[in-house]
Amino acid sequence: MVRRKAPRRFGYVRKMPSGRYSASYLDPNNRRRFGPDTFSSKPEAVDWLTVQESLIVRREWTDPDRGKVPFGPYAATWIAERPGLRPRTVYLYRWTLAKHLAPSFGRVFLSEIDPAMVRRWRLRLLEAGVSVSMVAKAYRLLRAILNTAVDHDELIRRNPCRIQGAGSETPDERPVLTVAEVMDLAERVPDRFRAMILVATFGTLRYGEVSGLQRADLDLNAGTVFVRRSMTEVRGTGLVLGPPKSRAGLRTVSLPGGVVDELKRHLSLYVDSDPAAFVFTGPKGSPIRRGNFNPLVGWADIVESMGKVGLHFHDLRHTGNTLAAQSGASTRDLMARMGHDSMNAAIIYQHATRQADRAIANALDDQLRAGSRDKDSDQGPAGGLVPA
Repeated sequence: MVRRKAPRRFGYVRKMPSGRYSASYLDPNNRRRFGPDTFSSKPEAVDWLTVQESLIVRREWTDPDRGKVPFGPYAATWIAERPGLRPRTVYLYRWTLAKHLAPSFGRVFLSEIDPAMVRRWRLRLLEAGVSVSMVAKAYRLLRAILNTAVDHDELIRRNPCRIQGAGSETPDERPVLTVAEVMDLAERVPDRFRAMILVATFGTLRYGEVSGLQRADLDLNAGTVFVRRSMTEVRGTGLVLGPPKSRAGLRTVSLPGGVVDELKRHLSLYVDSDPAAFVFTGPKGSPIRRGNFNPLVGWADIVESMGKVGLHFHDLRHTGNTLAAQSGASTRDLMARMGHDSMNAAIIYQHATRQADRAIANALDDQLRAGSRDKDSDQGPAGGLVPA
């Protein structure tokens, strides 16, 4: 008597006329699901079914139809629904989506985006001459959008953005001015911008933060500046006064007494008495667009005359952060002053300060050893310190 094979406990495997094998199973919704392709052997088909069964048992199975959402519309909705984004950030996200993501992924279903597709997309951008920094920004946006598709909307099972380090940027080391160089720069710019240079540096303010300051934000008796808004420029809209870059950006910063004195003089000469009056404006009394600042003050000629070609306005904040770290401030205090949610930036400045301190110690050690050798030559082998 011929014994019939028992039916499979999970799924079905069928040999096709071509000699290949198809596999299918009933999903948790009792709908039949077929493999993405046929298999060259029956064991391969069985292995695929085993994986699907395991996902269902662990409750990690995702309906493949849920991921049949075009990336472009999903990404546009993702940006629109992000809470608390500054207008400038919304503009940059939409620009990056249109410029670097939509051409490759716009019409592709979320479930069809795989790691190989992401790798090819990134390589194409780099080969096309897009900067490493811009590619990293685009990759981070893509990864963030797909993270939401995984964790919140459960449209796909795993994020296909898995390139190690692809979202990291390694910008060139920016110059740091000495206090004397900052004062020299402040002397060289037109007088109405002198205090702006000093506040940006010694208050470690971003350009948007310093250009968005209003008279009501200053407490000159206490010597403080309240950073509560930031001026940003949005294409098609113009200058927009909005919240700081992050929640930590909302902060009160203490200024050195000399800078406070300069602010008092500046207010008396250039700022209306209205509490809502902007502190730093152009000759016509209007806020200064970031793109207009350099030609307005003659920045390029000034920094060239100082031997600081390539110095950016943002480097003033970098200088202020470095000086603050050199004061011995704690990581938490640096974070609060800089307006950072993450301690990473503060630690970087502290690390740079420790390196500088070590360099000083090493230089002193060299002098100490040189003095020891000179003394040895005068006193003979028994005299002086023993060189290491």
